[in-house]
Amino acid sequence: MLVNVDVIIQTTATTAIAEPSENTWVLWFEQWLATLAPNLSPISAYELTLRLTDDSEIQTLNRDYRQIDRPTDVLAFAALEAEPVPDEIIESEPLYLGDIIISLPTAEKQAIAQGHSTLIELAWLAAHGLLHLLGWDHPDEPQLHRMLAQQEVLLNTVGLTVINS
Repeated sequence: MLVNVDVIIQTTATTAIAEPSENTWVLWFEQWLATLAPNLSPISAYELTLRLTDDSEIQTLNRDYRQIDRPTDVLAFAALEAEPVPDEIIESEPLYLGDIIISLPTAEKQAIAQGHSTLIELAWLAAHGLLHLLGWDHPDEPQLHRMLAQQEVLLNTVGLTVINS
């Protein structure tokens, strides 16, 4: 499965943003999409944008798109069309899933609070964002628990374990 991940880093945060590397992100998303593949269409190539930013930018996006004027940990903007994509396009072009935006300072704070590394927190948030791009949501407790359990499965597929989720 081909996954093209465009990683954009726009922050002055002190997080060790060299890890995970862009190659690691691509590997994670490839493995996650392969794990989720039985529930996806037979598309063999995907694209998404991952933006690692600061609290100020994510607060602006949260305010502008969700009318919540405070920083958050992760936002996901799905690009999937309601209209079916013609087969000739599916066969020739990667399917663009959308954008995942993660606040590095918030991820750092949450990692400390949860007692695990920033690396695990970034993977946790990226997996959460990916599930949103694929249509998952958590409007109630049962669906939230289902989504969180799936995030744990995804992290386990790349060799990461969440201590406190």
